[in-house]
Amino acid sequence: MVVLPPDMREYIRISGYAREIYEDYTDQVEAFGLDENWLDVTNSVGLFGSPMTIAREISKRIKFELGITVSIGVANNKITAKLGSDYRKPDAITRIEEDNYKEIVYPLLARDLLYVGPATEKKLREIGIYTIGELAECPVPYLTYKLGKMGAVLHTFANGQDPTPVQRTDHVREVKSVGNSATTPRDLVNDEDVHLMLFLLAESVASRMRDMAMRCRVVEVSVRDVHLFSFSRQRKLPNPTCSSHEIANAAFDLFKRNYCWRNPIRSIGVRGSELVDASAGTQLSFMVDDIRRDKWERIDAAVDHLRERYGYMSVRRAVTCTDQQLGSINPRDDHTVHPVGYFGG
Repeated sequence: MVVLPPDMREYIRISGYAREIYEDYTDQVEAFGLDENWLDVTNSVGLFGSPMTIAREISKRIKFELGITVSIGVANNKITAKLGSDYRKPDAITRIEEDNYKEIVYPLLARDLLYVGPATEKKLREIGIYTIGELAECPVPYLTYKLGKMGAVLHTFANGQDPTPVQRTDHVREVKSVGNSATTPRDLVNDEDVHLMLFLLAESVASRMRDMAMRCRVVEVSVRDVHLFSFSRQRKLPNPTCSSHEIANAAFDLFKRNYCWRNPIRSIGVRGSELVDASAGTQLSFMVDDIRRDKWERIDAAVDHLRERYGYMSVRRAVTCTDQQLGSINPRDDHTVHPVGYFGG
């Protein structure tokens, strides 16, 4: 077996080329993460043939033009189409419609359904639900009692229903948060490693907020260890900020309060949410050093200009020089921004 290191830039490049192919068939292409897209071809069948014909042509073109394979789900809604794309890999086309829905989908494990993660799967198992079919046939009031409002949502998904439209290619979602994460080139094994990574990620998050003329009220840190155990924690800030220094320190404080180093860490992320207009006035406080925050934000803005002109590595924090492997990461350009969630959050 040959194991090759990931090449994120190449991954992003190929994903962009694939999207260009999709856009040859419809102007309704909605991204879900980096390498998944929903296409609504309802208005394209008159030009290109049936949805299955379009799916076969896209599969053939991607294989010929890009040298990779894709798995495609053909269905009448987004949720079921995703089930179809996951049903057979790495090179398959699966049609799931009313005539074969129960035959294909009902036997699948509940975790195969979008938004049934490990925690939700555990709750479903506790009430005797193991498959999508069992979830589909469970009374909605009982699911709502056990899972809250997501119980009703998952029941709808399990029954192959999803009224959510595929957005047009030029649709721009309202930005509610800015985040970035990285799977590190080596496992993080101590607080110093985490401190370095959080400052790198906070710089990219704060820089993108300045690009949008926004500040965040809430900082969130997310962690995944080598055994894929993950958690996220957040805290509200005294005042909105786009200072990388303040965001990183808040994230590091959250980390130290919530992680006890049972295992090394595989990936880590930082997010700023509850965004507000940077030009909006804020209430000053005797308890918070607002002048110092303003200075940090001005320093960050100056660093942005220098990096734009001379390259990302032209200006670096001293802490990033303490570890050549971790410190050489460019989270702004080389790592993936958190994908937009299905619910647009």
